Amino acid sequence: MKTRIISAIIALLIFIPLIWLGSYPFAIAMGVLSILAYKEMMDLKESKEFIPDAIKILGLLCVLYLVLGNYGNYSLEYSVSLPRLLLPFVLLLIPVVFYKKDEYLTRNAFTTLGIVYLIGIFFNLLIAIRSVNISLLIYLLSVTILTDTFAYAIGKLIGKHKMCPKISPHKTWEGFYGGLIGGSLGGLIVYGNLLGPISFKVVFVTIVLSLIGQVGDLFYSKIKRENKIKDFSNIMPGHGGVLDRVDSLSFVVFAYIILYWLI
Repeated sequence: MKTRIISAIIALLIFIPLIWLGSYPFAIAMGVLSILAYKEMMDLKESKEFIPDAIKILGLLCVLYLVLGNYGNYSLEYSVSLPRLLLPFVLLLIPVVFYKKDEYLTRNAFTTLGIVYLIGIFFNLLIAIRSVNISLLIYLLSVTILTDTFAYAIGKLIGKHKMCPKISPHKTWEGFYGGLIGGSLGGLIVYGNLLGPISFKVVFVTIVLSLIGQVGDLFYSKIKRENKIKDFSNIMPGHGGVLDRVDSLSFVVFAYIILYWLI
C-alpha cells in the first residue's frame, strides 16, 4: 500500500504540471506514454509470438504518426484525418504479401493495426482535448477517476454479488452502481464549476461516460486474463503499466467524442 501511494504521488507531481502547461510538454509526454503503451501491447504473449520485429517497429512509427503527426491542428471533430488513418492501414497490411508463410499472417496484421489505432487515436485525442479546453480534460479525468474510486471503495465495503467473475473476480454489482453514482455526481460537480450550467444533456452524457468507463476497465481486464498477466507492466510500482492506468479513460474519451459528434 505504501509503495502504491508513493507511486501515485510521484505520478501526480509529474502529470499535473504537464496538463497545466499543455502545448509541447504535454504532447511530448503523450508521445512517450504512447510508446510505452504500444510496447505493453506488443509484449503480450499472443502479440509477441506472431508479429515480426520489423513490423513492430513500423507499427510504432505509425502510432507516433497518429499521435503527433498533426500537432497544432487539433479539433474534436477531425483530430485524425482520413488520410492519416489510411496510411497505417496500407503500411501494415501490404507486408503480409511479401513475408514467407506463417511469418506474418493476415490475422496478425489486423492485430497490429488494431493496436496502432487504439493507442494512436487515444493519445492523439488527449492532446486534442487539452488543446481545445483544459477544463474539458479535467472533467473527463474526474468522471473516470471518481468512477474507479467509488467502484473500488463500495465494492470493497459492501460488494457481494460478482459482476464478471471470469474476467475480473473482484468486481461486484454493488461496486458498479457505486461507481456509476459517485462518478456521475462527482463529474457533474466538476462540470458545473468548470464548464457551465448543467443541463439534461450534460447529465445524460456524464452517466454514459461513467458507464462506458467501467466497460473499458473490463475490456482491458479481459486482455490481461487472456494473456494470464496481472498488470501490463510494472512502470508504476503498485499500479502496473500505462494501460493499467488509462484503461477506463480511453473508453471515456472515445465515448465523449462520439456523443459530442452525435448530440
